[in-house]
Amino acid sequence: MKIKSDLVELHIFKMIDDEMQFLLLKRSTHKIYPGVWQMVSGHLDKNETAIQTALRELNEETGIKPFRLWIAPNINSLYSPEDDSITMIPVFAAQVKNDRVIISDEHSEFKWLNSEEAKKLLAWDGQRKSVDIIKEYFTNRNSIRYLSEISL
Repeated sequence: MKIKSDLVELHIFKMIDDEMQFLLLKRSTHKIYPGVWQMVSGHLDKNETAIQTALRELNEETGIKPFRLWIAPNINSLYSPEDDSITMIPVFAAQVKNDRVIISDEHSEFKWLNSEEAKKLLAWDGQRKSVDIIKEYFTNRNSIRYLSEISL
């Protein structure tokens, strides 16, 4: 079995009256995992860093540009029986001001939801855990989130 890291997970949020709203995208019927709700995700291109991938995928899947970006203190994982591998997936969080979403053909619809509503739609436990971690980091006034912010 091999361990690889060629995917990223990016949770997009905006603040409305001190409440976080997370963006979820519904997978198109002609794509892998049809009908599944997810955050922005994607594969690294050759010679691309995970941060570059997260920003590229955000633009490709939503047309949105973040004004702040963080490394979330979580790594998700996925087992693939096709090649007997485990993929380690870094998690990022992006705050946006412009919530005008232009979805790609990879998705059929989108929703802005509070954390509890978002967790109900996400299929994998690791993704729900990421939402909880991100919410805790960005709503706890004693958080050390500035240590993981990425300069844009």
